[in-house]
Amino acid sequence: MKIYYQHPNTWFGDCMPFGKDDTFYLFHQRDTRVPCPFGEPFGWDLATTKDFVTYEDCGVAIPRGTDEEQDQFIFAGSICEDREGKYHAFYTGYNRDYPKQGKPSQVLMHAVSEDLKHWTKTQDAVTFVPQPGYDPDDWRDPFVLWDDESEKYILILGARLEGDKHKTTGRTVYFTSDNLADWEFQGDFWAPDLFTMHEMPDLFKMGDWWYLITTEYSHASTQVYRMAKSLKGPWIAPDDDAFDGRAYYAGRTFMLNNQRILFGWVPTRANETDSANLWYRPEADKEDFIWAGTFVAHELYQREDGTLGCRIPDTVWNAFQDEKKLDDVKLEKESGRALQHVVTKTGDCYRYEADVTFTEGTRGFSVGVRAQEADDEFYSFTFECPKDRVIFEKSPNWPWPQMNNMGLERLIRLVPGKKYHVQIIVDDTIATLYVDGVALNTACIQILGRESAWELQMEVLYLRIKVLHICKTYFEIREKRSTRFFLKIWWISLGIRMNPVRNSHSP
Repeated sequence: MKIYYQHPNTWFGDCMPFGKDDTFYLFHQRDTRVPCPFGEPFGWDLATTKDFVTYEDCGVAIPRGTDEEQDQFIFAGSICEDREGKYHAFYTGYNRDYPKQGKPSQVLMHAVSEDLKHWTKTQDAVTFVPQPGYDPDDWRDPFVLWDDESEKYILILGARLEGDKHKTTGRTVYFTSDNLADWEFQGDFWAPDLFTMHEMPDLFKMGDWWYLITTEYSHASTQVYRMAKSLKGPWIAPDDDAFDGRAYYAGRTFMLNNQRILFGWVPTRANETDSANLWYRPEADKEDFIWAGTFVAHELYQREDGTLGCRIPDTVWNAFQDEKKLDDVKLEKESGRALQHVVTKTGDCYRYEADVTFTEGTRGFSVGVRAQEADDEFYSFTFECPKDRVIFEKSPNWPWPQMNNMGLERLIRLVPGKKYHVQIIVDDTIATLYVDGVALNTACIQILGRESAWELQMEVLYLRIKVLHICKTYFEIREKRSTRFFLKIWWISLGIRMNPVRNSHSP
């Protein structure tokens, strides 16, 4: 069983979400990886869902053009509805052969529909050609919205200045229109000179704040956002300006029924391995994340200070059923290490939930997934208390780094005595962590065991508890002269869903 969406024998690319009534429409690319990413040209396919658990495959929505046409590939774009109820798709037509012919490889294009499933290309591309001074081969990912204040449509897209691609000249540029047909180029919308390129820009308003999202691949390969009280800025960077780590990319948002969902994907790794062991395997430096993978939904919410947090959509979390209580477990140790197996054999798809507190002097605590039964090897979400961060790593990560975990980390303020509500979903090779509005996705390709593990570290004491399917757990560390530890497990979830994921394309 699987909870996250990926069409069989394809990899989920950039998503162009839309919502109507109670249904989300996921326009997206399906890469066959024949012979490699961006091998066979693709258009936009469509899947729909009401709950992010079950999906209906609708097949090809906007077919790609011929090898001689601008939209040999259909790269990312967006869907919008005009005031007459007609749907518009603005997308990037990419032809990998055009630069050799002296033509721009990327041009914005347009299609229309009456029902979101059948589309007619207008071939209106002249207006949206790369403007003078901008790179003709980095001009993509349009996003369209209506602005009530100016009473105009705004189209933003990712671009960069012409010249050396290593320079941080990435920017978001924009057009305006009264009718979705006639557009006027307005220049730079946001040009911070921080990144080499802006991908998949998104712009929306929630409450009193506007939010501008872009995905960058020159710094941490993450999505970052800025916030402002006006579309004219100034755009403020929050302390934590990301939604996830490096293993979650190119997310776009849509608001439906008071839910703003972030639609991104978790990549796979080259050669299907997590290795970063450059000492023993020099080829491992090429085993990094590669384009496209599996769709994962985050729900965005607004905190009191206006910043954005991530949480699990209720329908996804509640897809797991059948819960079983466990007896409390108490562990005491003067020094050294205490270990107790609670349950084993998690299976390939489960959820995990725990409430955790820690005291002064705690170096860190972690929850492990895919732990080996026979030894202490596992993947781990590790909370490093003095550093105020959570990272994903392999434990132990030796000899030399076995796990290429660069970028798999998130900022989180870790305060002794505070209760942290930890939620984790494991779906085959994907593990997703949520805690206090912070999300961290990762891919653990080389599956180890079928357990989960708790690990707590103090300066002189090392305590590890292995558990399975914890749905409600409470940790309390009581520092006494004898250094006593108390672990109370309230109840667990077996991770068995009453209604397994059923995709119409499945056999």
